[in-house]
Amino acid sequence: MLRLLVKLEDNDGYSNILLDKELSGQDFTEQESSFASALFYGVIERKLTLDFYISKLSKIRIKKLDTDVLMILRMGIYQIMYMNSVPDSAAVNESVKLSKKNKRARTSGFVNGILRSFIRERQSIKLPTEKTERLSVLYSCPKWLVKKLTDEYGEQNAIDFLESSLNPSEVVLKTNTIRTSTDDLIKSLSDEGIDASPCEFDHNAIKVKGNVFKTSAYKQGLFHAQDYSSQYAVKALDPKSCERVLDICSAPGGKAFTAAEIMQNKGELVACELYEQRAALIKRGAERLGLDIIDVKVNDALKFNSELGEFDRVLCDVPCSGLGVIKRKPEIKYKSPQSIDELPPVQLEILKVTSGYVKRGGRLIYSTCTLNKAENEEVVLKFLEQNPEFSADRIFDGEASKTIFPKDFGSDGFFISVLKRTD
Repeated sequence: MLRLLVKLEDNDGYSNILLDKELSGQDFTEQESSFASALFYGVIERKLTLDFYISKLSKIRIKKLDTDVLMILRMGIYQIMYMNSVPDSAAVNESVKLSKKNKRARTSGFVNGILRSFIRERQSIKLPTEKTERLSVLYSCPKWLVKKLTDEYGEQNAIDFLESSLNPSEVVLKTNTIRTSTDDLIKSLSDEGIDASPCEFDHNAIKVKGNVFKTSAYKQGLFHAQDYSSQYAVKALDPKSCERVLDICSAPGGKAFTAAEIMQNKGELVACELYEQRAALIKRGAERLGLDIIDVKVNDALKFNSELGEFDRVLCDVPCSGLGVIKRKPEIKYKSPQSIDELPPVQLEILKVTSGYVKRGGRLIYSTCTLNKAENEEVVLKFLEQNPEFSADRIFDGEASKTIFPKDFGSDGFFISVLKRTD
């Protein structure tokens, strides 16, 4: 795990991809894999909290510490603070051994001293009194992001979201209603040792516990994994059988799959993706699920492609900062605010280009998996100002847009706006 954490600290990869590759290449038991995953994601999730305590105990500034040593300290303190199954003494001893193993013998005494000091003094270390700093340490969230969430959504919504970001993610499936029913799927999964139950707000969304991707139900294409907030965006799209539907930024394909199932696999659904490799991922998924109305195309969403034609329903789920999914990819919250500020102009341009595919009277969905009004409401407002042939379609209890918080459905943070072409 040390090597993976160092790679991630150097911005060399994504947490889920790095961990999946590591676990698939090792002969770990299920218990070992579970422990490694918990430690890996836990250290990333709690990085700022761990660094706060290290800074209180070390005379060397965090930025001056060797990256390997810093990661070993984070791993050690995380085990002491959050992993009750690991005795404090074991966390210290394993951290010291790791220092020596990684040619850091000279710093093993330093690691030993910091961790033992933490065990003795952690109860006396006081959190910051200033509210934003305190929340930043408590929830390991950069101060700028704490302030942004609080300013835009209020303190309680911000705290609820930050608390949920540190809880384990639920695995939610969408029943492939072309091949089975939810009741039959639940029985099939239960027969294979998977704990499964329908979500209370949608019978065809299923919450599960266990490795569903090794089941025969998966191989038979009876479901695909998709968070409920993403499923909700497709419900807002409301695709009909025999219509032409476009998913302009489709990979990994979950929304296209759900739309095709709602359409009863009748009509035409064009799923576009910029890169061939990601387009191939959609194709494989559609084939596994038996959804033959999906036509996958390699296409640049920033360039209008007249060959695509016009569509009844268009889904524009743009690349975004991903702040709504930080519980799944915790490294996202450590992005610089400058990198996020660069996104809205690109998102607006994709929306403008995509709107050209919507036929008169057609529906256009703009969605993101972020909680950032600059990427959400502000992009939509600018689009409507510049494109009078579109109007807001108020389908959410009199509102045209909906911001989904984890507390709403136990899902990811998400934003959906419904637009209609009137001219």
